[in-house]
Amino acid sequence: MEIKVLHQVMEWNQDVSERVKQTLAEHRVCLINMMGSPGAGKTSLIAALIERLRGEFAIGVIEGDITGQIDAEKIAALDIPAVQLNTDGACHIEAMSIEKLLPYFDLDKLDVLFVENIGNLVCPAEFAIGENFRITILSIPEGDDKVAKYPLMFTETSCLALNKCDMLPYFDFDVERVRGDYRGVNPGGPLFGVSAKTGEGMEKLAEWIAGEIRAALA
Repeated sequence: MEIKVLHQVMEWNQDVSERVKQTLAEHRVCLINMMGSPGAGKTSLIAALIERLRGEFAIGVIEGDITGQIDAEKIAALDIPAVQLNTDGACHIEAMSIEKLLPYFDLDKLDVLFVENIGNLVCPAEFAIGENFRITILSIPEGDDKVAKYPLMFTETSCLALNKCDMLPYFDFDVERVRGDYRGVNPGGPLFGVSAKTGEGMEKLAEWIAGEIRAALA
């Protein structure tokens, strides 16, 4: 019985995801699903990307958290339209929530909508939210075993951003292990070593994202 209910929920979510994607396509908006653990640096990375992409694209952000509005306030301080989505305990964002939030944005004045998903390496990978592509963020302090432990998150992504590379000297972290594990589950997925704090590698990541946005909008 539980398996049947789960299948129905995910099937329903997929239908809503397709509606969200169609709505955004009609307004020529690219949705990017940003996923990763709590503390991986998702908000900081989005802020760093905004500074590098805002010259070409009009950007909005949906900030997903269990509770609070700290991250939305950080994005709004950049003069970027931001909406806080609180899941009140849910471990992921579903497409229905995105659909309900779209009217809070003037979609005709946006090119890109970043969605910062709930900090979690399991559930967010299972639920499409109408995105054009996904970026998974893994940070150095989390350890180099995460791709092996949570393969679906890294399989169901378009790109892996290895964040906080400025901290590599202080942690026993094997970049090549991560690279090999990632290639094993996602052979074609690009991997970028970056630091949202120092700017290391951010230009290359931003260039790749800009290319994907242009392709989506075309």
